[in-house]
Parts: sequence; C-alpha cells; structure tokens
Amino acid sequence: MLIKKSAFFLIMVVKKDVVEGEEIVDDAPKKKVSKKKEEEAPKLIDIPGVGPGAVAKLEAAGIYELMGLAVLTAAQLSDTAGMSESVARKAIQAARKMMDMGFVDGLAHEEKRKELFNITTGSKNLDNLLGGKGIQTKAITEAFGAFGSGKTQLALSLAVGVQLPVEQGGANGKAVYIDTEGTFRPERVRQFAEGIGANPDKVLKNILVARAFNSDHQMLLLDRVADLIKDGEPIRLMIIDSLTAHFRAEFSGRGQLADRQQRLNRYLHNLMKVAEQNNLAVYVTNQVMSDPAQMFGDPTKAIGGNIVGHACTYRLYLRRGKKDSRVCKLIDSPDLPDNETVFMIETDGLKDIEI
Repeated sequence: MLIKKSAFFLIMVVKKDVVEGEEIVDDAPKKKVSKKKEEEAPKLIDIPGVGPGAVAKLEAAGIYELMGLAVLTAAQLSDTAGMSESVARKAIQAARKMMDMGFVDGLAHEEKRKELFNITTGSKNLDNLLGGKGIQTKAITEAFGAFGSGKTQLALSLAVGVQLPVEQGGANGKAVYIDTEGTFRPERVRQFAEGIGANPDKVLKNILVARAFNSDHQMLLLDRVADLIKDGEPIRLMIIDSLTAHFRAEFSGRGQLADRQQRLNRYLHNLMKVAEQNNLAVYVTNQVMSDPAQMFGDPTKAIGGNIVGHACTYRLYLRRGKKDSRVCKLIDSPDLPDNETVFMIETDGLKDIEI
C-alpha cells in the first residue's frame, strides 16, 4: 500500500511540473520555449566590455537585445552606457559577430517568414483584401479616413481577434492599445467579445491600455511596450489610435513642419524596430486632411505625408459607403494588388456584405 501511494504521489508531481512548465495566457497554451535555447542565446552581459552597470543603463534606454546594441554607433553607445568610444566600438563589433549580421539567400528568408502570425480583422472581406488572413506581424498597417469611417472599430476588432488561437485566425496573444484621442471603450470590446462567444472579462484583461497625453508621452509608451515584452507578456499586437493626433496639434504651421516630420520619422522607425524584434503586428490609425489643390477626384489625404507613407507596410483608406456600409481600399502593399471591399459595422462586430 505504501508503494502504491508513493507511485501515485510521483505521478501527481510529474503532472504538476508539466502544467506549471507550460506558458498559459487565459487558459490558452502558448508555444513552449526551450530553456536550453534561452541559455544558449547570447545576451548583453556576454559582450566584452559591457558590465552589469552598462547593461542596466542600456535596458533603461530600451535596449535589451544584441540587435539593439549592434545597430548603434560608437558615440551613441558611449553616451548611453557611460563607456569610452574605443570600448564601445569593440563592443559593437563583438555584438555584430555574435549576431552574424550579413546576407541570407531568398530561400532562407522565406523560411524565416514562416514564423509570422496573421490576425483576423473579424471580416472575411477585409481579411481577403489583406491576402486572406488579416494583418501581419513584423509589419505596420495604417488605416486612414475621415471621422466615423471605422478606423477605431477595426482597431477594437483586431484587439479581440489577436487573442484567438492560431487555427482560428488569431495569434494567441495580448494587445497593447495606445489611446491618444480617448476613444477606447471597454463596453464596445465586450460587445465584440460576446459576438465571437468569448468571455468579455478575459478579453478585456488581455488588452493593455494606456492614454497618451502628448507626443513625448506617446513615444515613452513605446519603450514601456518593450519592457512588458521583456517581462514575459505575450504581446502580439500594438494599436496606436491615432498615430498623428499629438504631432499634428503640437507642431503647427510650416515653420515647425520639418521638426514634426523628423520626430514622426524617428517614432515610426522605433515602431518598426519593436515589431521586427518581437514578431508583433502594429496597427495605426491616421487622421486626414482635404487637399485644396485637388481639382478632381477625392481630395482626402493622410496626415504625415511621405514619411508615414514610406514607413507603413500596408495602407488602408476607409470611407463611408451606401446604406451605412464602410468601404476599405488597399492603396499600398509590397505583395498585394490595389483593391477594395465593403463591410458593415454592427453591434456584435464587423460583418460582411455581398460585393
């Protein structure tokens, strides 16, 4: 009898260890990460000349991985980590050797892209417009349009969709929502969650919301996202609603246009860096203006000009259609043809209509 009890206790301990070793986000199992692989991956502390004090300063500046250090100049690393430029130069060279930063052939690059996730928009028509699977990680998707065109509704739908299992069109992760205009509404998220049969409380728990009150705060929150990911949060989607509201308000007139564009350019490059390094999708909404020089056709133009246009991977133009429908036009993509589709915004989510 004692042997049986001991065997039963051993089985229970083994089972408990298996459950505790699995990363779970609201009852949804994530991909397991090999401890051996984590130990083998080089870290900042492994670089010659970079001690614990320098690592702390680098992490305070938002640099947690070798890639972040490898792309710095010697002067930047010297100022950030408080070391001489000669030591900084050697540290950068060591980081680049560890990273093996060189060229790969197209087949290897294709294989690497298989690790990307796709996040459903909640509408099959919209998903098909974006290649059949929704928005993509390691990419910035911009949606611009007049007020009431559905930009924020699409953002909320994506924040719910990212939490779905991969086989259902999600990424089995959490969303970060940077709200610059005070438009995030928990009650609307509840309606979307109920529309797909999910628990509204769990869905809201997996959306991390921050209200940005100016452009400086907006840029600092991007560093906070990197901190959350470092702390183990399974973030797969970052939403910025809207991208240019604060920049537009704080930098007015032609005299400040160059400063605004330079600041916006730096912010967008940091966005892409975070997306690339952490395999997450970035969805941004953008305001519009009417171009007085446009004599014929639609005078609606996105704010940010060529800076935003070049930085965003996919660009969507949203507008109102017939009978309260919404029209979405894909105007820029590296791999998809220009096209448009229609959908409806209803109480329980985005719905398709016949084209």
